[in-house]
Amino acid sequence: MTYYSVLDVTPTREEWMATYIEPVNRLVAKHGGQYLARTASHERLEGQGENAALRVIIEWPSRNAAEAFMSDPDYAPHLEARTAGSISHHYLIEGKDDQA
Repeated sequence: MTYYSVLDVTPTREEWMATYIEPVNRLVAKHGGQYLARTASHERLEGQGENAALRVIIEWPSRNAAEAFMSDPDYAPHLEARTAGSISHHYLIEGKDDQA
């Protein structure tokens, strides 16, 4: 079953970003993930609240692949840097329609 990581990221410090993108790209690919979107170009169509600066969507071949990425020891310092240098929310969404 396909899963999707959906992240809302608003950097509070930018120094972590220069050393984050390339190694994390490789780690996402290592675990079978594929970026579908990484963009600051987005808009709220409904609802209230603050908009994140960046939206990221990653497609995973399985829940296990997403969890393996998140628990990869090579990712740990990058996760720590991102969470320390941003306001981030990460959602893991199963690719199915429970309402069909």
